[in-house]
Amino acid sequence: MSGLSIQNLSMRFDLPNGSSVQALKDVSLDLAQGELLSVLGPSGCGKTTLLNIVAGFLAPTDGKIILNGHEVRGPAAERGMVFQQGALFEWMNVRDNVSFGPRMAGKREKDYGANVDHLLEVVGLRDFKEKAVYELSGGMQQRVALARCLANDPDVILMDEPLGALDALTREKMQSLVLKLWKETGKTIILITHSVEEALLLGERLLVMAPRPGRIHREYRLPFADLGAGQDLRAVKKHPDFATTREEILGMIWDMEEEIMGRSETAGAAS
Repeated sequence: MSGLSIQNLSMRFDLPNGSSVQALKDVSLDLAQGELLSVLGPSGCGKTTLLNIVAGFLAPTDGKIILNGHEVRGPAAERGMVFQQGALFEWMNVRDNVSFGPRMAGKREKDYGANVDHLLEVVGLRDFKEKAVYELSGGMQQRVALARCLANDPDVILMDEPLGALDALTREKMQSLVLKLWKETGKTIILITHSVEEALLLGERLLVMAPRPGRIHREYRLPFADLGAGQDLRAVKKHPDFATTREEILGMIWDMEEEIMGRSETAGAAS
């Protein structure tokens, strides 16, 4: 069975003072191979916790993750992670960063070299392969991180706010690159973002998470990722449904944030 299945997932963090925080509760979701999912919601809704459980960095309190028929019990090469900051090796050049995974897997240059060079070409870094990563801009470093992830040939790519630190123009270029790579590789992608607009552009499916305990509040199936893979993203934003959906989701998240603030004020008054 191919694809990713999140089954009745719950996560509780027990605190030193004896209290606990229910970060996620009864989250269930099935993703077919090659689907692109964006996830957003107010702060504290468990977005990153969910991603870390899928990555295998955290073990859930209840529930499980099934990938291609096997339960996820820890990190593995079948799941690649792209962080907000590239988490690159500063002492290595660009090509060595991208080829790190295959080399650690014991592969020889003749087996991985052509693919690494192809990925550098795809992300527009062919002429920078001998550069140290500290010589690159933030956007270029994220391109390296994407290429390094793809060099491991994962089934699922997990992206935690990968474009959040970039300026607006670079971010738009990187959004286009993500869509291009999605279409060309057929990888399953889960992307966490705080930007409603980015979630709309990069989410074939979009989840809005409700705050603590984190749970799926609403799911959308959207045309914008498919449209954006074939045309300029600024043209996609002019789609008649884009602004309407954006405002609907913004209002939804705003109401959640107001509810959170109301709870905080009530708790403060009680104490």
